[in-house]
Amino acid sequence: MERTMIRIRMSSRDAHYAGNLVDGAKILELFGDVATELLIRHDGDEGLFAAYDNIEFLAPVYAGDYIEARGEIDRVGATSRHMIFEAYKVITSAGIISQPSACNVLEEPVLVCRASGTCVVKKELQRKK
Repeated sequence: MERTMIRIRMSSRDAHYAGNLVDGAKILELFGDVATELLIRHDGDEGLFAAYDNIEFLAPVYAGDYIEARGEIDRVGATSRHMIFEAYKVITSAGIISQPSACNVLEEPVLVCRASGTCVVKKELQRKK
């Protein structure tokens, strides 16, 4: 099945709560971008995200963290594409007060969110078979 991944650094503009905590909706926005790419690769059309059937927030994300959002199509219907998503923290702040720009690459990425949902591409818009 089709798979894709994007990596992005969370900025201070993404922080919504005290302590530079990033709103979970930002991770869902990344999943939406992953879904769009998957549909383009699979069908040649952006399609529409119809619904999530599961969302689990598993670890906090902060401004400055690098997040990898991954997704794959796991089931294909006539017009529906069911997808599964995972987001991992791969780089984070080192937390050194005297070196505020210091960061650490995590040896083991931290799973911060997983979700699944269904997208739809109308039959007449499907350009790839």
